[in-house]
Amino acid sequence: MRGAQASPDAVARDLERRTLAALPCALSRLVYLASTRDYNTGQYRHDGLAQAFTAEGAQEALARCHDAVFRSLTLESLADVVQDFRTYLRSIQEDQGKILETWERLEAYRVLVPAMCGTIERELFISNVKIALEVVRSALVERTPGERPRP
Repeated sequence: MRGAQASPDAVARDLERRTLAALPCALSRLVYLASTRDYNTGQYRHDGLAQAFTAEGAQEALARCHDAVFRSLTLESLADVVQDFRTYLRSIQEDQGKILETWERLEAYRVLVPAMCGTIERELFISNVKIALEVVRSALVERTPGERPRP
């Protein structure tokens, strides 16, 4: 199927079935999709999709999926966002406290927003992630004896 022409919907379905479905939660899918975007140009790249279909098909499918996953997260309740964040943290083989600290310090979640996202959606997402970070961090501090919460 090398370089086969396919509709962006067909390429997106392939991406969803082969890659995104294996990820444990919407936040994991969002992080993955955002990582395929070049931060200098805003273009998405995925060698496997480009080889199976076309670079243009891959670009369009990745952008569509990124937008769809982002929008689904903005529609989730805050409780669901917190749960999604917990699931995401458990799926990473790193110290959860360090991940939380890094996300808070660098505001890493800002790169997860699709380029064409509206201001209201962007601010809602960022607000929800900040709250989820605080809820999860607070629970982690409660479970870690001797650690003092930050001021």
